[in-house]
Amino acid sequence: MADAPYRRVHVVINPASGKDEPILNTLNDVFKDTGVDWNVSLTKKYGDAKEQARAAIAAGVDLVVGYGGDGTQHEIANAVLEMAAETGHQVPMAILPGGTGNGFCREMGVPGKLREASEVLVSSTNTRAIDVGRIRSIADPQAKDRFFIQRMYIGIEPEEQTSREQKDKYGVFAYAVNMAQRAGNAVHAHYRADVDGDPVEFDASKVYVVNSGMMGSGLQITHGYAVDDGLFDCFVLDSGTFDTYRAAAARFLALPTDHAQRYFRQGRSVTIQAEPDQPVWTDGEYVGRTPVTVDVVPGALTVVVP
Repeated sequence: MADAPYRRVHVVINPASGKDEPILNTLNDVFKDTGVDWNVSLTKKYGDAKEQARAAIAAGVDLVVGYGGDGTQHEIANAVLEMAAETGHQVPMAILPGGTGNGFCREMGVPGKLREASEVLVSSTNTRAIDVGRIRSIADPQAKDRFFIQRMYIGIEPEEQTSREQKDKYGVFAYAVNMAQRAGNAVHAHYRADVDGDPVEFDASKVYVVNSGMMGSGLQITHGYAVDDGLFDCFVLDSGTFDTYRAAAARFLALPTDHAQRYFRQGRSVTIQAEPDQPVWTDGEYVGRTPVTVDVVPGALTVVVP
């Protein structure tokens, strides 16, 4: 396979992700005899994947790859987008499924088995340009832009987030187990939101701004979204109002009912404020607290796909 499309490849490996498999042996088997110059780096803490990907791009690789879960892919994507803004040239990213759920891997149609996904790196010339969400703090408008590829959600304190131990014990069901455990302790906040210039106020436990609705289980949060439509799907959940869950269930099941459109809007730009201020997460990573503004950057990220 001497005509591999990417000649210099760097793989960022998150060894703390949810898989236990011989990643280096597999990569060696796939890359040997292809003419690909490949190397790897290992992460130890949050932020390492982004910095290692940036360094690889600066060194001139043709492709940067993340082995890990959605948090790892989030960091790789941010590195790619930042370097593209700084240099005017974007290096594509690719995905290897090493996490508990691997929702973004599923979204991109990448095989869920490591060897098959690795073979995509040396065989596929196909790429997909997808939207990303750009997030910034209203309180600090000079802050550097940050990006997310899947979704932003608001209303879960860091200590309430699904833990590594829960993921190891329950796998893809860890998120549902954690949600059930926290069901009676949800905090209500009063929100003021603006979606494409249309203001709205409401009380809620959680607010979601979705670019990619695919979950690691293969199920979809909502069936109306697309990662390349230039729109966010926005909705709220309120533990004190069963009606919000009923509407979310209708969207989850793709039911063609008017109720499915309640507590739901699509838009290109969203501003969210809350009283009291609430924690903000993007792609499973804590990024700060409200208020925030997010907007869609259409087709901003190039991802290698089968």
